[in-house]
Amino acid sequence: MNTVRRLIHREMAVSIALVALGFLSLFYFFDLIDELRYVTPGGGSAGAENAYQIRHALLYVALLLPNHLYELLPISVLIGSIFVMARLAQSSEYTILRTSGLGPWRALRLLLTMGGFFVALSFVVGDYLTPLADRSAQLLKARYAGRITVGQTGAWLKEKQADNSFVVNVRALSSSNEMQDIRIFEFDNKGLLVSTTEAAAAEFSKDEAWILKRAERTDFQSGPSIDRSSNMAESAKVTRTRADVMRWPSSLSAEMVSVALLKPDRMPTLDLFNYVQHLKANGQTAQRYEIEFWRKVFYPLSCIVMVMLALPFAYLHFRAGGIATYVFGGIMTGISFFLLNNVFGYIGNLQNWQPWLAAAAPGMLYAGVSLGAFGWLVLRR
Repeated sequence: MNTVRRLIHREMAVSIALVALGFLSLFYFFDLIDELRYVTPGGGSAGAENAYQIRHALLYVALLLPNHLYELLPISVLIGSIFVMARLAQSSEYTILRTSGLGPWRALRLLLTMGGFFVALSFVVGDYLTPLADRSAQLLKARYAGRITVGQTGAWLKEKQADNSFVVNVRALSSSNEMQDIRIFEFDNKGLLVSTTEAAAAEFSKDEAWILKRAERTDFQSGPSIDRSSNMAESAKVTRTRADVMRWPSSLSAEMVSVALLKPDRMPTLDLFNYVQHLKANGQTAQRYEIEFWRKVFYPLSCIVMVMLALPFAYLHFRAGGIATYVFGGIMTGISFFLLNNVFGYIGNLQNWQPWLAAAAPGMLYAGVSLGAFGWLVLRR
């Protein structure tokens, strides 16, 4: 049985690797074509060391490949597994393996073992390699082609401190991980504006604080005063303070700012979880980020669903040229899973579904289909 396991696992590993390599090459080409519009014309000439050149575009697109691998791994597992199972069935090798004692449940265990390996690989790529590569890519592009930002106004965050609340606007991140164009609005427990702070730049401190550079703070103070008719009235006082360096205590970390400025699906699971807890603690809507968090949890498990979908193909009878048809069906099935996985996320966000349900629904649906196919095509034969 060890020989059978090595045979099936080796064939699946080679086939899945070739499919993933083909997909990655295709995406690399498309991303490079799209990225060429940002390349500075004549960037290789003298005196253009800081220009965004073709070599920077090649490196930037290469750093996007881990994220593509994470997204395409379940589809590659499905297509590669279907190809191997169908080819073994067409050449009658799988029939020989069945007569040698490879029953349906033992075959399922062999495939689930391989699926478990790709679950672990998907988790490592999505939780460690993708965030590191994506951040490096963004910093590279920020260095040569501009700074990291989102929308027209940047990222907005909220934090509560004692009785007051703060609304923070970070316009962009520089290539050196320095925040730029900072605005901080402070409100009291009645919702009245207490102060505003503007800074040209800011850095993260190790003791839960921001170091604001070239900052200006405006305090709004109101208090009772007596007018000429001896009636009490409110008086306002505005105080402005300027400083080259100003310290602002805050629990907003670099990871939280990165989540707000970068795509949440490319952040580590733990960082997403911490950011969701921060949003809830500050009374903000966390539906979108909760869905992304649960997607990060459930998405690697889809590799197991894909190998379960591939097993029934070993029990079909193929004519000449029939493998191409089933491989094409596997491609369409993988694409439909990828589309449903994104559509359910948007629908769950719009309809306010339970985040875990919106994230797990595509996997549960395809798991039901795979179990049904396994029971109908495998166990009943």
